[in-house]
Amino acid sequence: MSMSGIRSAGAASAAISLPIEGMTCASCVRRMEAALAKVDGVSSVSVNLATERADIRLDGPADRMALIQAVRQVGYEVPAGTVELTVEGMTCASCVGRVERALQAVPGVAQATVNLASERATVRGVAAPADLLAAIEKAGYEASLIDPTAPAGEAEDKKDAELLGLKRDLILASVLSLPVFVLEMGSHLFPGMHDWIAAGIGIQTSWYLQFILTTLVALMPGRRFYTSGFPALLRLAPDMNSLVAVGTAAAYSYSVVATFAPGLLPAGTVNVYYEAAAVIVALILLGRFLEARAKGRTSEAIKRLIGLQAKTAHVTRNGRILDIPINQVVLGDRVEVRPGEQIPVDGEVTEGRSFVDESMITGEPVPVEKTVGSTLVGGTVNQQGALTLRATAVGGQTMLAQIIRLVEQAQGSKLPIQAVVDKVTLWFVPAVMLAALLTFLVWLIFGPSPALTFALVNAVAVLIIACPCAMGLATPTSIMVGTGRGAEIGVLFRKGEALQLLKDARVVAVDKTGTLTEGRPVLTDLQIAAGFDQREVLAKVAAVESRSEHPIARAIVTSAAEQGITLPALAGFESVTGMGVRAMVQDTRVEVGADRFMRALGLDVSEFADAAERLGSEAKSPLYAAIDGRLAAIIAVADPIKSSTPKAIATLHQLGLKVAMISGDNARTAQAIAKKLGIDEVVAEVLPEGKVEAVRRLKSTHGRTAFVGDGINDAPALAEADVGMAIGTGTDVAMESADVVLMSGNLQGVPNAIALSKATLGNIRQNLFWAFGYNTALIPVAAGVLYPAYGVLLSPIFAAGAMALSSVFVVTNALRLRRFQPPLAIADTVQ
Repeated sequence: MSMSGIRSAGAASAAISLPIEGMTCASCVRRMEAALAKVDGVSSVSVNLATERADIRLDGPADRMALIQAVRQVGYEVPAGTVELTVEGMTCASCVGRVERALQAVPGVAQATVNLASERATVRGVAAPADLLAAIEKAGYEASLIDPTAPAGEAEDKKDAELLGLKRDLILASVLSLPVFVLEMGSHLFPGMHDWIAAGIGIQTSWYLQFILTTLVALMPGRRFYTSGFPALLRLAPDMNSLVAVGTAAAYSYSVVATFAPGLLPAGTVNVYYEAAAVIVALILLGRFLEARAKGRTSEAIKRLIGLQAKTAHVTRNGRILDIPINQVVLGDRVEVRPGEQIPVDGEVTEGRSFVDESMITGEPVPVEKTVGSTLVGGTVNQQGALTLRATAVGGQTMLAQIIRLVEQAQGSKLPIQAVVDKVTLWFVPAVMLAALLTFLVWLIFGPSPALTFALVNAVAVLIIACPCAMGLATPTSIMVGTGRGAEIGVLFRKGEALQLLKDARVVAVDKTGTLTEGRPVLTDLQIAAGFDQREVLAKVAAVESRSEHPIARAIVTSAAEQGITLPALAGFESVTGMGVRAMVQDTRVEVGADRFMRALGLDVSEFADAAERLGSEAKSPLYAAIDGRLAAIIAVADPIKSSTPKAIATLHQLGLKVAMISGDNARTAQAIAKKLGIDEVVAEVLPEGKVEAVRRLKSTHGRTAFVGDGINDAPALAEADVGMAIGTGTDVAMESADVVLMSGNLQGVPNAIALSKATLGNIRQNLFWAFGYNTALIPVAAGVLYPAYGVLLSPIFAAGAMALSSVFVVTNALRLRRFQPPLAIADTVQ
C-alpha cells in the first residue's frame, strides 16, 4: 500500500484520509466513527467499509498519531505503507545519516533508508508524506514525492539539468580561477615571472585583480558551497559543503586582510591565498561534475529497461484501428502488433502466429513461437508474423514495469555492510573539523616562522582533502551497478541484502519439479512389440487416455497431437482402480496400465524386461498397452530434465557449493535424477512443511543456504532459506516469497546470481578500502606529519584535486561491474 493517499494532520489540513484494516461489518464502522470523533480537532468522520478508509473532517489542529492511536484502541489497524522520496542537496555520507535521523524522528515512521547514489529515501510506516517532506526540509535538504504515474524520463530530465548546471559552474569557475592561479603561482612555474608582474602591474594591483576574480568565483559558481555549508555548520550538523566552505572562506578572508589591512597581521605573514580559494572551488566542481556524470551511468540498466517500453499501440476500437499512447491502453483492448514491433503491453494472443524475442525477460537468445492462447510480455520484440493480442496487464501492472520497480527498490536498499560505514561517517566531518583546528593550533604554537601562514595553509589542506563523499558512495554505487547488471542477465534482486547474503551460500537446495525439470510430463519412450504399427498403437492408446485427466494421460494425448495423429472414435471407457484404463477403439479392445494390470489380463511382460529395467534406472515409470488381448507396447512418461540443468549444477560445483534436491517425489525417482545430475544430497517424499524442515536441517549442517523453487508449495521454504530464489516462470506467490527472481526460467540464473553477488561485494570492499585508506593516509599528510622528517607539505590545491578524484575513483570502480560476465553465458536481456 502506498502512503501517498494519507494526508498530513497539520493545523492547515481540512481533512485527513486514513486506511483502516480489520473492519468486517457495519458495527465496526460505527465503532470506528465514534472513536475517531472523540479526538480533538475532529468535526466529522465518515468510514467506508468497502474501501476500508476513514475520511476525517477537521475544525482545528489534529494530532495525526492521536487519530491512529484511536483506531488501534478499538482493535483495528492503520496499515504501514511505503513512500519513496527524491532528496536533493546530499553530498556525502554524513548527509545520508542526517536525513535518515530526521525521517526516523517523525512519529509513525517504522523504517527509513536513504541512498546517496540514487538520491532517494524509502520510508515505511504510517507517517504522512507532508510530515516527511517537512522533516527533510528542516534538516536542510529539499525533497519531493516520487510519483509512480509520472513519465519514466522525468527524473532523468532533472538529472540532466543538474549536470548541465554543474558543467556551467565548472566552466565559469575555471575561467575565473585560471588568471588567479597564473598571477600567484606563475612565479613557481616560470622563473622571473614574479619580477615581471611586480614591474608590470605591481604586486598590490595583482592582489586586487585576484581579489575581484576570487570574489566572483565565491559569489557565483562557489555560492552553492556557502549557502549549504554554513547553515549546516550553524545547525551543528556539518557536511562536505561545510568543509569546503570553511576551508575556502578561511583562505579568502586571510587574503582579504592581507590585501586591504596588512597591518593587522604579524610581520612576515602578509601573503595572499586567493588561488587556493578559487582553484579549490573549480577542482571540487570538476570532481562533482565527473562524479555526477559517472553516477548517471550507474543507472543505465534502468534507462535501457525504460527504453524498452513502446510509446504507442495499435488498438482496435469501434471497428477502427487507432494509434494511441501506451498509457491510454486499458485492460481487454485488442492490440495489433506488426512484424518487427515491440509488444506494447502484456497480453494473450487472440489471432496470428509469430516468433517473439523475449531475451530482455528470460535472457534466452532464441525467439519463442507464439500462437493463439500464448502469453506476451510488453517490451519484447515481435519477429516476422503479425499478432493480435488482448491486453491482460497495462501501465504499472505489466511485467516490465514490475521489473523496473524491483530493480529500483534493490538499488535503493542498504546492505548490512553499510551499517559499519554509517557509524564511522556519523562523526567523520566533525572529526575532520577538529583535526583541522588541532592542526592550526599545533602549527601556530610549534611551527617555524611564519607560523600563522603554515597553520592556515595546513588547516585548510586538512579540511579540503577529507572526502566523506567516497565513503558515502562506496556501497550504494556498487549496489546500483550490480543489481542493474543482474537485471540485464535475468537476475532480479527483490531485496538488496540478498546481494550480500548470497555470496556466503554454502549449499543450494533445489526443488525438482519445474526447477530441475520442465514441470510437465511428456511421452519419452514408446517401444512396439512385433506385428504392431507405432502410429496406430499411439493413436489408440491416446484415444483411450483422452478421457483421463491424469498428467500422464495428457502427456500421451499431447504427443499424439504433436505428431499430427487424429484420434479414432472411442466407446465403453472404464477406469480400473489401481490398475489402468480400458475402452473400445474402432471395435478393438485397448487396455493401458501398469505391469500388474497386464498380469491380471494374463499377459507376460517379460518381453519388455530389458526396456523396463532401463526405464526404471532413468527414473521413468513404465506403462503397458494391450490391444485385443495381445501385449502391444511399453510406454514411459516422465518430467524431462531441462537442458540447462546439468551445466548449471556443474557450475555450482565449480563455485564450491553443494547442491541438494528437495522433492515430494518417491525416493527411487529422486535418487535416479540426483545420480544422473551429480546432486550431492537428496531429500525425497516430503510435503511443503517437510521442505521447510529440510531447509532448516541444511542450514544447521552446512551453513548459509539458498533455496530455489517455483511453486506455491515452495513459498514456505523460500521464506525459510537465507536466500530464497524463485524461477521467473513460477507462481506469483513463490516470487513474492523470494529474495531473488530468476527470469530465465531455469537453474542457470543461480550460479550467475551467486557469481554476481561475489563480484559486487568484492567491488564494495575495494571501494571501502580505498575510501577509508585514502582518508586515513592523506589527512595526516595534509596536517603536516611528514614535514619534520622530510620537509613535505601538501598544498591545499593538491588536496582539493586529490579529494575530487577520490569519489570519482569509487564511482568509476563500481562501473566496472557493468562488464561482469556470468559463468553461464546468457545473452544480455537488455540490448
